[in-house]
Amino acid sequence: MQLQRILQHCKNFITRKDGASGIEYALIAAMVAVVLVPFVPTISGKITTMFTAISGAL
Repeated sequence: MQLQRILQHCKNFITRKDGASGIEYALIAAMVAVVLVPFVPTISGKITTMFTAISGAL
């Protein structure tokens, strides 16, 4: 009886699709992060310059 319940849970786990979209969104976010990492130093310098100019103007 216990083995049948375990097998049924395994079958249900394999056939379920409700968590797939969350995993897909996580993979997309990870890919976007990998693409953006090389640009961070360039962007951060420009943002710092922009905020420095704004604070100086105030």
